[in-house]
Amino acid sequence: MPYKSTFDCLIDLEKHGHLVRITEQVDPNLEMAAIHRRVYEAGGPALWFTNVKDSRFTCASNLFGSLERSKFMFRHTLERVQKVVALKANPEAALKKPWQYLSVPFTGINSLPMRSLFGSPVTFGQTTINQLPQIKSWPLDGGAFVTLPLVYTEDIDKPGVMGSNLGMYRIQLSGNNYIPNKEIGLHYQLHRGIGVHQTKANAKGEPLKVSIFVGGPPAHILSAVMPLPEGLSELIFAGALSGRRFRYTYQDGFCLSSDADFVITGYVYPHQNKPEGPFGDHLGYYSLQHDFPVMQVHKVWHRKNAVWSFTVVGRPPQEDTSFGALIHEITGAVIPSELPGLHEVNAVDAAGVHPLLLAIGSERYTPYYTHRKPQEILTIANHILGFGQMSLAKYLLIVAKEDNPQLHTHNIEAFFTHLLERIDWTRDLHFQTKTSIDTLDYSGTGLNSGSKVVMAAAGEVKRTLNTHLPPNLTLPYGFVNPCIALPGAIAITAPPYTTETTALQQIEQLSQHLQGLGADALAGFPLLVLCDDGEFTARNLRNFLWVTFTRSNPSHDIHGINSFTEHKHWGCRGSLIIDARIKPHHAPPLVEDPAIEKRVDALGAKGGSLHGII
Repeated sequence: MPYKSTFDCLIDLEKHGHLVRITEQVDPNLEMAAIHRRVYEAGGPALWFTNVKDSRFTCASNLFGSLERSKFMFRHTLERVQKVVALKANPEAALKKPWQYLSVPFTGINSLPMRSLFGSPVTFGQTTINQLPQIKSWPLDGGAFVTLPLVYTEDIDKPGVMGSNLGMYRIQLSGNNYIPNKEIGLHYQLHRGIGVHQTKANAKGEPLKVSIFVGGPPAHILSAVMPLPEGLSELIFAGALSGRRFRYTYQDGFCLSSDADFVITGYVYPHQNKPEGPFGDHLGYYSLQHDFPVMQVHKVWHRKNAVWSFTVVGRPPQEDTSFGALIHEITGAVIPSELPGLHEVNAVDAAGVHPLLLAIGSERYTPYYTHRKPQEILTIANHILGFGQMSLAKYLLIVAKEDNPQLHTHNIEAFFTHLLERIDWTRDLHFQTKTSIDTLDYSGTGLNSGSKVVMAAAGEVKRTLNTHLPPNLTLPYGFVNPCIALPGAIAITAPPYTTETTALQQIEQLSQHLQGLGADALAGFPLLVLCDDGEFTARNLRNFLWVTFTRSNPSHDIHGINSFTEHKHWGCRGSLIIDARIKPHHAPPLVEDPAIEKRVDALGAKGGSLHGII
């Protein structure tokens, strides 16, 4: 049966052994988030917090903590929705195998949003912002945040649910200089649908009406983060995946999700901003305090037995990693179908998603030449960097499928080996400078500002990658502890980064020293990564990806041995050097509170709710 609420979902998960109740009183200030992180890391169940300090509402998290559990929640609808999305990506499939898609028209019709005419569960009661669970995830967070908000807006020129946008943009409930119970922060980034709606409202000098849904059927949460094909409404998708049409009503001119557990309504007035943040985010650092729209609170609604849904973000993997796995399971070939010649793309979770994309494309432009080089895959790379949120990518590494048809982007170490065996640093680096990157990425030159690089490799193997340090490798003063991070890649502990001028001098000294060792010394090592701790960086692939691609800005931090600039093209004849040291302008990394961790340990002791789980 379709879930009508979060409560329905929790009861079902508990009945089938996918959930545990935490009955001890827990503090929403840091403790609940710490519990969530520990349980997720242990591969544990969904959590139902039934005794939340200073709140009369219960809370739930880790619903999507594993792909297995997500598939269980959508066990009655997942296959049908996959067919709808696949058909949207490839309409010809219905002509080739029509019997497989007979249910698709009915899925669409039965998923249309439906207005509630005879009462709405979410209008059962009203409360205030300070009565909601005030969940703070990390010690330096600016206050309590909503981490699974479904932010609903309508086009002021075309009002109504069919022209609406449903997105997940973080909401700050307290802290900074927000007026308690009257103001909350609305943080949204580049390439978000709400921005179009606010731009139109601003042009008319009118406030944008905003409704924030929390909870409801799990399909509603997923619909807000899905990269849906153009023209496929989030509300229709939510109805199809939940097996129950998205129900809504209007109160005081605001749209309310009838099945939500909570709805916060309010106004965003033109050019009215306030400082929002800091907030521990999915790159593994704090996003710092910046001005973002402030929302004037109108009302806070809730249903009977309302459950507050939340998640915790931080250095991957976290629950949003599992979100990504489910999204990939559903969307499959949608993105490749939209970009000709693209076979697959992977926004690498361990690198914070947007900083690093791996892609495989076709290279068919000149099949009559025996010597092959990147051509078509450069065209594909430009398409990728102009496609939706992939345009926020900082590093795009792309290779040709024809060179190894068995290669996949999710086999990350094999992908790096393939690329490093073939890449020509004199030719295959293509930069974009002074452009937009992810709002949460502080490696660049300012908020939303940084650079991009495409590394494209096609053709024959050019080198054999080494997996042992060269016997004659020496380093200049201050550079120590070289460690093999990947075949062909060395992580080197460098002096702490102080200023750009000093850093350039240090790297020039290193380059000259390594060049003096002779061309063969680093022949099997095309990539060198400078970092603050070479042993940590090389310890595992996860660390290498996180350090290298979250702590570097291509235009400023890519250097090379025997480098040159020719007709505005930069390259190097020796190894490429990426400076992935922490810079003074970087945001601080997330660090857990030891006292809170000890309290979580107690829940895992004998007699605690999490005994045997953590």
